[in-house]
Amino acid sequence: MPKTNKDNELDKMYKELLETRKSVNSVSSKSEGSRLLSFFVGLLLLGGGLFMIFQNIEVTSSWGYGGHIFSFGGFHLANGLIMLPIIIGIAMLFLMDKKIYGWIVLSIGIVIVLLSVMLTTRLHWVRSNAFTFIVMFGLTAAGGAMVLRELFRKD
Repeated sequence: MPKTNKDNELDKMYKELLETRKSVNSVSSKSEGSRLLSFFVGLLLLGGGLFMIFQNIEVTSSWGYGGHIFSFGGFHLANGLIMLPIIIGIAMLFLMDKKIYGWIVLSIGIVIVLLSVMLTTRLHWVRSNAFTFIVMFGLTAAGGAMVLRELFRKD
């Protein structure tokens, strides 16, 4: 059956569509590479800025200062007493048949110790000049913006 004029037009349109698809795929692969590069450059800027910020923070703790952590009126909870639930939990693990209770008491003891350390921790900003301050927060803001732009870009 001979090809009609409409068949020739359809063939021509199909070939144009294939060429367009090839050119779009090559362009999108190039843009994917630049998007990936932009993401990693942003990640490096963000990491560098956060590193500089954390280098300028001094961490101190008053844990164990004066031999007690908590004061309730005239009653002081000694530092050693917060270890008591951990010791009891370990003993329960060895003595009891149902070990779940020992694990619960041990977990509560670990949480108490971690909370007591975190509650007595203080952060202090180390003195820095304005240029360093602007560089630190500028790197963090620029890097965070680049990462977020690439993560939430809609094409």
